[in-house]
Amino acid sequence: MRRGVGIVIALVIFACLVSFGGLLAIWLVVGAEPSVPSHATLVLRIDGDPVEGGPDDAISQYLPVRRAHSVRMLVENIRKAKVDRRISAILLRPTNLSSPYIARIQELRDAILDFRRSGKIAVAYLEEGGETEYYLATACDFVYLLPSSPLDLTGKASYEMFLRGTLDKIGAYPDLLHIGAYKTASNQLTEKTFTKAHREMAESLNDDAYDQLVKAVADGRKKSEADVQTLIDEGPFLPEDALRVGLVDDVAYEDQLGEKAKIPYGRGKTVALDDYDRVSPGSLGVGRGARVAVIYASGSIVSGRSGYDPLNGAVLGSDTLIDSIRKVREADDIKGVVLRIDSPGGSAAASDALWRELVLMREAHPNRPFVVSMSDLAASGGYYMAMAAPEIVAEPGTLTGSIGIFGGKIVTGGVYGKLGINIEGVSKGAHADMNSPVRPYTDAERAKMGEQLQAFYDQFVERVAASRHMTPERVDEIAQGRVWTGRQARQNGLVDELGGLQRALELVRRKAKLPGNDVEVVVYPSRKSLYEILASQFGGSGEQMGVTAFLGPNGRRAVGQLTAPWTLYKRGEVLALMPFALQ
Repeated sequence: MRRGVGIVIALVIFACLVSFGGLLAIWLVVGAEPSVPSHATLVLRIDGDPVEGGPDDAISQYLPVRRAHSVRMLVENIRKAKVDRRISAILLRPTNLSSPYIARIQELRDAILDFRRSGKIAVAYLEEGGETEYYLATACDFVYLLPSSPLDLTGKASYEMFLRGTLDKIGAYPDLLHIGAYKTASNQLTEKTFTKAHREMAESLNDDAYDQLVKAVADGRKKSEADVQTLIDEGPFLPEDALRVGLVDDVAYEDQLGEKAKIPYGRGKTVALDDYDRVSPGSLGVGRGARVAVIYASGSIVSGRSGYDPLNGAVLGSDTLIDSIRKVREADDIKGVVLRIDSPGGSAAASDALWRELVLMREAHPNRPFVVSMSDLAASGGYYMAMAAPEIVAEPGTLTGSIGIFGGKIVTGGVYGKLGINIEGVSKGAHADMNSPVRPYTDAERAKMGEQLQAFYDQFVERVAASRHMTPERVDEIAQGRVWTGRQARQNGLVDELGGLQRALELVRRKAKLPGNDVEVVVYPSRKSLYEILASQFGGSGEQMGVTAFLGPNGRRAVGQLTAPWTLYKRGEVLALMPFALQ
């Protein structure tokens, strides 16, 4: 903890004391375009899960050190390499991909497959043969595996956490209501195991993810899907066994790649991703054309300003995003708009406010194309925002839908009682202490809460019906809080096309009949200042920062999403939030 505070202080001091000349020197070192040798190999070293949007952490934005790579940055550099005559091949080196979500990885697979259409070679080198790393690698022409690394191709499994037993032990009671048999976010607190509907949905999502894995491996390794299913049942594989069954092309150490893969590799023959990122897209004809806005809507949706929560990550504040939506609405030089959503949902009221602003933006420019691009998540409140657009694009592995809501409170009076604490209050008004933390709802209060939930659910269904040109009855059949993969959502009419951000931009370009083969992307919200980033990313409580230090990525996701309804929102707030699953 002290070390973390020390780093923050050092960064602040650096930002305050460094001279203009020093900043200019840093720019001259890391800002100028690099020299790219002819017949070079671009090394895509992806260490950790790609992030959405641009890097918004203080260190990576303002200092020349290792940074998290964004999906857009990776895709843009692959697109540059496709047309860059100096680049002969791509070497993909993925490690530490731990996210349970797959849509961002699918977007990278799409970009690599598109790169190969140029006739250039894409080679993957796996220092660790994790399933997600292998899934991405199957987009390449050749896959090489470290001789000492197993290949963990075993299928798909997901796990859900139920806390009702824990709450019972400490004397807490989850007084929650939900609309929709599949609206299972509250089940993780009210139940000790799967309900029938919950298990059905979990199995459906897992089965579809498995089918997508099988198809990717079959296509990439030129095998039948039946053969891949048989191989998955035999996994995990020792390196020599993975080679024997044709899942990899060879086992090799890094220094052997140039000879085995027949690509330029070694000193003077490769260019690192972070160096190549400084090559101007415009110099290669990429990213030129009419200006198209990409509005990033990432994080759990709350009222107020956007920020950062140590457990939940990015927090999407309605006020902050509305500022950006209004700027795009007022910009006459913007020829099209893509709303890029990566959100599990959140506050129903904030989601509705965002939907309204997006509709006003669309109506202000009826001839300006507006398309939604879904990332890993665009569920519940995230899908509510998407309804404002005439067209929706999602990856097959996107998690979306979850058209349902819940609300209520955790009654903690029993916890206080176990500690010898007595809480008493005074109130005036029949329902003044409706959201009291020490007692459950009365029948009358529960009925009031139910009215709020039902009213918002009905509004949700009606707006989906109007947006997707369905009857409310049909929407209700596929709603009920159920989460769908992007592939399932397309079959049910909730999305229009499968693909990533680049596909959405292409749709905008075609619909607007823009000249040329590309567009210039203008990103909203604009990049934060150093002060704003330090204030948001290091603004969590000491307790929260301490907890995150001992949790891995999956641990933070689990604790964060299970506690989000109670740390980010007020008691009794109506929530349009999807459930969480571990993988």
